[in-house]
Amino acid sequence: QVQLVESGGGLVQAGGSLSLSCPSSGRTFSTYNMGWFRQAPGKERDFVAAIKWNSSNTYYADSVKGRFTISRDNAKNTVYLRMDNLEPEDTGVYYCAAEKSETALRLMRNIKLWGQGTLVTVST
Repeated sequence: QVQLVESGGGLVQAGGSLSLSCPSSGRTFSTYNMGWFRQAPGKERDFVAAIKWNSSNTYYADSVKGRFTISRDNAKNTVYLRMDNLEPEDTGVYYCAAEKSETALRLMRNIKLWGQGTLVTVST
């Protein structure tokens, strides 16, 4: 079974940048589509970005397009999220997830493989 452990969260000023990583302890990482999600205080968890197992396609929420970049290194069993020009509205707990179905991943439906989350706080 794939296990995910996010890291890289922290406190950053608006306009700054952070990079998140999510290495997997599983041996089948390269067969999974990967995604990033976030949950702000008092709000539901939302889709942020996704990347196909072979990196042939990427998808982004409208709110982060042009600012965030998702990537992966299958040799290292790791998916990344580069966040630039951060805004206070980006504050929340960020989770990575693995899913065989691209559609299910983007729609955040019936996903079973989640990381523990890493907190990102953007100050004004």
